Amino acid sequence: MNRNYFDNRRLTLKAFLASTLASFLKPAVSQANWPNRPIRFIVPFVPGGTSDIVARTVAQELSRQLPYPVVIENKAGGGGVPAMQEVSKAVPDGHTMILGHVGSLAVNPFIFNNTGYDVNRDFAPVTLLAKVPSLFVVHPDLPFESLKDLVAYAKRYPGKLNYGSAGNASAGHLAMEYLKLATGIEMTHIPYKGTGPALTDLLAGRLQAFSAGTPALLQHIRSGKLRAIATGTPARISSLPNVPTVSESGYKGFESVQWYGLLVPAQTPENIIKRLQEESFKALRTPNVAERFASEDALIGGGPAAEFAALITQQQRVWKDVVIKANIRVD
Repeated sequence: MNRNYFDNRRLTLKAFLASTLASFLKPAVSQANWPNRPIRFIVPFVPGGTSDIVARTVAQELSRQLPYPVVIENKAGGGGVPAMQEVSKAVPDGHTMILGHVGSLAVNPFIFNNTGYDVNRDFAPVTLLAKVPSLFVVHPDLPFESLKDLVAYAKRYPGKLNYGSAGNASAGHLAMEYLKLATGIEMTHIPYKGTGPALTDLLAGRLQAFSAGTPALLQHIRSGKLRAIATGTPARISSLPNVPTVSESGYKGFESVQWYGLLVPAQTPENIIKRLQEESFKALRTPNVAERFASEDALIGGGPAAEFAALITQQQRVWKDVVIKANIRVD
């Protein structure tokens, strides 16, 4: 064989090795430089609700810890589907993330025929941020001092009571439908575009009942503008020690707790996911966040991605059963 043949083989091998080495080094360099611009944090609800409060509290601390800010973008509507669609198609480089919760992750897969994405395939869980107690409240002008009072009235006048929610498949919508299923009552669902607009009508007396997390409701309960009649937690919460749980009000085993976590597009590099989880763990344990969440009886998360993924799987099993039994549909 001539010498040119061996020279060509050497050049080809050298080019192959250089290309292979570059393919390994290139992502390592880009990941080492993460973040290299502001991080978009999509919240699939309008400002003012529990989702938004949790997201902004954490984003504020993450912005202090990272070299670039975490910027909240509220993209409400459609039960969170449009926001999830957008993030599922985003570049998986760690600069776009979304707040996931019980509705978007554990219920939407069972109430929408086609969302355009697969929750379990098109997203990578990062970490649970918080579990928040669900509260059941009524307008104080109503003669309901307890959940038993509300149930008795609703059974006597089926469908007469209206309850509001932050929208279809929101945590409050699900909690109220679960309560209806457990108690055997009928109430009419009025979906809003966020907790804020629903609360406005509730405080004005245009709605009779509502469910949301402690961050959105405690201030109104403490001021007397709303009356808490039950919590969805397994045990009473320290911020409302005189308010019984749904379970101890006669519906044993009832539990409805809201939870919120971070997700990124699938194919986001594992080391960026791990860094995000570690930064979130740190942010959740800063005095500002820890004290804020403790005052609202929220349990902070921050654990590994696998732990959050396991929670999503478990909650999908629970809520699939509730969706079927309660015949929850998009209004």
